[in-house]
Amino acid sequence: MSTSGNSSTTVPGQPADDTRDLARFGYRQELERSLGSFSSFAAGFSYISIMTGVFQLFGFGFGAGGPAFIWSWPLVFLGQLAVALCFAEMAGQFPLAGGVYQWSKQTARPVTSWMSGWIMAIGAVVTAAAVAVAYQVILPQVSLAFQIVGGADDAGVTSTPNGAKNAIVLALGLVVFTTVVNIVGVRLMAKINNLGVAVELLGVTLLIVMLAVHIHRGPQVVLHTAGTGAGHSSGYLGAFLVASIMSAYVFYGFDTAGALAEETKEPRRHAPRAILRAITAAFLAGGLLMLVGMMAVGDIDARELGTLGMPYLIKSTLGTGLGDAFLICSAIAITVCCLAVQTAAIRLLFAMARDGRLPFGHAIARVSPRSRTPIVPAVVTGVLTIALLVVNIGNQRVFYILTSVAIILFYIPYLMVTGPMLLRRLRGRWPGPDHGPYFNLGRWGLPVNAFAVLYGAAMTVNLAWPRAAVYGDDHWYFQWGAVLFTAVITAIGLGLYLRYRKGVAVQRPVVEAAAAEL
Repeated sequence: MSTSGNSSTTVPGQPADDTRDLARFGYRQELERSLGSFSSFAAGFSYISIMTGVFQLFGFGFGAGGPAFIWSWPLVFLGQLAVALCFAEMAGQFPLAGGVYQWSKQTARPVTSWMSGWIMAIGAVVTAAAVAVAYQVILPQVSLAFQIVGGADDAGVTSTPNGAKNAIVLALGLVVFTTVVNIVGVRLMAKINNLGVAVELLGVTLLIVMLAVHIHRGPQVVLHTAGTGAGHSSGYLGAFLVASIMSAYVFYGFDTAGALAEETKEPRRHAPRAILRAITAAFLAGGLLMLVGMMAVGDIDARELGTLGMPYLIKSTLGTGLGDAFLICSAIAITVCCLAVQTAAIRLLFAMARDGRLPFGHAIARVSPRSRTPIVPAVVTGVLTIALLVVNIGNQRVFYILTSVAIILFYIPYLMVTGPMLLRRLRGRWPGPDHGPYFNLGRWGLPVNAFAVLYGAAMTVNLAWPRAAVYGDDHWYFQWGAVLFTAVITAIGLGLYLRYRKGVAVQRPVVEAAAAEL
């Protein structure tokens, strides 16, 4: 693995160089290029967000697989690390807004790149909704004042009618906030996101230390299955595959650093590193938090570990005062996570629209001269997320259904990048002769890429499998919901592709004209 190659290629290092570099791909510098290396890392880390995902789904993983479910954490990390390494190569070669859509466009057929962008855009909206409802897991356990609908029995859960309704109410407020921030501009977004990530990194570090002080059982706890294999035809393997959804939900979104490439200084240098640092930091922090937490909790067999999850573990171990302080840190992490998800979705829609690939593309691709951010995509993503939340109000399965569908709608576009990339490697066309001295995997490229594709395909099947343990068994449309929703989204996307495949061509300014504007 290396980060250098042909020394004759100039690596952009100044704003003017970044603008000229962008012009080589046929795009003008319209977005505000103001993000540094930490902001680039923070965008990916806040999307993964340990204090969102782990706090949100620890209870699901523990309830489905017992303490031994934690072994899904390193396994999913290895699979997604292979994907991240492929994305790091892409980010170094194609520093363009839109990330996965742009990378697929550079390596695959037009229909593949269109579908990758379309499915991922819908996935981002679903993800924003899934993240936003996580407020319900945290805030009512800090104060019942946040339990606007229902009472104490509904606090911290989405499995009761009032708990599900309150989750939507809290989520709506968060989505309105993130939409306003994204309309104001990337500088405000970055400041809030950087602060949130700093709080999350400090909070999770202190939390691990505080829990470590209370350890009273050994690491062998991770070998206990708590009898969760009973009822599965394949024994504990069946339970483990269900529980692995928890880890799969956390480890995605690291590509956000690439999605913000046109707003990042020296993106060829910073974006690949940010992608890898984000997923690695999340793995270390999240793994230690869950391991130390299970070693420290008073009653490892407590029913609440599978229902109330990490918030219960923390408060029962550290006490109400400290527990609430860390839950507030988690609420901050959820806020910036939702913000990062929507920000990435906005850049994706912007990138597709300026290529003439979306209805009303001219309006969607318009950048505000004042905020230097695309306003219409911010409003569109906010409205769609709110609509999705309102449709699901009172749905007691909304949390797990949204979560599962969100992950599937990211794994498929990821495959639309790693799959074509693998075919190019096998044909000897990747890396190409024109590729510059940026991040590359060298001789490790083929095995890493192949593993990324195999892992992505296997996990997509695992996520979509219509199991009662995830989707319930009382209504067929819930159990098959993920498959049906994905199929419908794919069909609509193919229809739109046929309609817009001959859309407005990308307006490509020549390099000389772009340079003359500097």
